Amino acid sequence: MSKIRPFAAYRPKPEQASLVASHPYDVVNSGEARELAKGNTASFLHICKPEIDLDPDVPLYDDRVYAKGAENLRKFISEGLLFKEGQPCFYVYRQKMGNHVQDGLVALCSVKEYEQGLIKRHEFTRKDKEDDRTRHVMEQNANAEPVFLTYRALPEIDRIVKLATSCDPVYDIITDDGFGHTVWAIAGAEEMNELQKLFAEKVPALYVADGHHRTAAAVRCGQALRAKSKTHTGEEPFEYFMAVVFPHDQLKIMDYNRVVKDLNGLSAKQFLAKVADKFEIAPASEPKPSAPRSFGMYLEGKWHRLAAKPGSFPAADPVKGLDVSILQDNLLAPVLGIAPQDRQAH
Repeated sequence: MSKIRPFAAYRPKPEQASLVASHPYDVVNSGEARELAKGNTASFLHICKPEIDLDPDVPLYDDRVYAKGAENLRKFISEGLLFKEGQPCFYVYRQKMGNHVQDGLVALCSVKEYEQGLIKRHEFTRKDKEDDRTRHVMEQNANAEPVFLTYRALPEIDRIVKLATSCDPVYDIITDDGFGHTVWAIAGAEEMNELQKLFAEKVPALYVADGHHRTAAAVRCGQALRAKSKTHTGEEPFEYFMAVVFPHDQLKIMDYNRVVKDLNGLSAKQFLAKVADKFEIAPASEPKPSAPRSFGMYLEGKWHRLAAKPGSFPAADPVKGLDVSILQDNLLAPVLGIAPQDRQAH
């Protein structure tokens, strides 16, 4: 079972959408956000990165940062930059990246199902980042950015989404990175009921594709407000969080690369010798590996292909046998001294 709900979004007027649209909070730092929002008082960065409106010396997790974000959100609403949808809707959000197109359903998903393990996650989270996102949600009383979920595709859901995208969109813009963003509203009662029924009966689980910290923060807020509620029904707004849910067969998994600033006191020759203990090393003509358990590495102006040696990792272990675990356990930690992220299970 996957429980989803339509909702009445606060959203920009179509003619202002390109001004409001911004990068996600976690892909730019504060300095980059200041530059991107310079001269644009409508940029959503003023809400998701509100430190840009304060002195650069103000600490990132200062109370003034969270208060500024809430103030900016209220200002966007009061000045009409954001208006509230007249009725609850689902939305279809299309991303176009080059020749790749993927359509996701924007909906509210259940805090309770996250707690029950029906919304599945695959990453650990850092407490400081969780705390930060929780403060933003609580202070603003809003999910300012959606979580990115996925599900095993169903033709019946695809049909409804495709029908929605045959109508005129409410937004259709191209951002400065060249990506296309198109949004349609699904407001018909029959279509919304059918979508809820299909997810409830035929989608046994949702999976967090991106936004583990945002999801955990939304859940923590829901739990905190639930504890304070004296008339709890389970259908309160805080029992849900905003997500874009994409079918698995449309997803494009982007590269996740790491930049290492030094070799932990080793020369390049010494470093390669240590890497060779667990990996076969060969010259590479292109960065991207073509097979699992292999890696592209750029060192001293040359690309190398690293292939994990058999027996250097527990192949039967579903976690330790992942590429990310092999790289961490056999190279980043023992050779470069890079510890794994702070971890906190949920």
